[in-house]
Amino acid sequence: MRSQYRGQVDNRQAMGSWLSGPRAAAEEMGVDFGYRGERLGLPESGPGSIARPGRRIAAIFIDWALCMLVAYAFLADGKAQHTSNWALLIFFVLSVLTVGTIGCTPGKRLLGLRVIGEDGGRLTLPKVLLRSVLLVIVIPAIVWDRDGRGLHDRFARAVQVRI
Repeated sequence: MRSQYRGQVDNRQAMGSWLSGPRAAAEEMGVDFGYRGERLGLPESGPGSIARPGRRIAAIFIDWALCMLVAYAFLADGKAQHTSNWALLIFFVLSVLTVGTIGCTPGKRLLGLRVIGEDGGRLTLPKVLLRSVLLVIVIPAIVWDRDGRGLHDRFARAVQVRI
């Protein structure tokens, strides 16, 4: 009877580690991942630290809403499909121009974020173009590494930080 109870406890622990994810399970085993951005030499909090996902997602929604508004007001002929196509093109151009020059889109600026290179400097034009193309494709943006960077940032060797 006692061994049966022990099996239930072991099963609950295994199920709990599975549900909480591999990172939590590894941390329970004693693995230290450090904080997000530590491997990149960034501070744990405050200016220059890795931007949190909530702010980054809110910034992209602000940018997308702005692009939709511009597309609907000036370029679309009233059809939803044409508005989305124009908005996507405007989003791409907005990203290239603003991240390539001042390091942030209007949404990122409103929320106190900036895109920098892994070395702390500005992104070069080829890196900005790569990042923007991958961002428009969407899939790389929703896959994150352990520092919280999307694949579009990782491939472009970029980091979104708080300002």
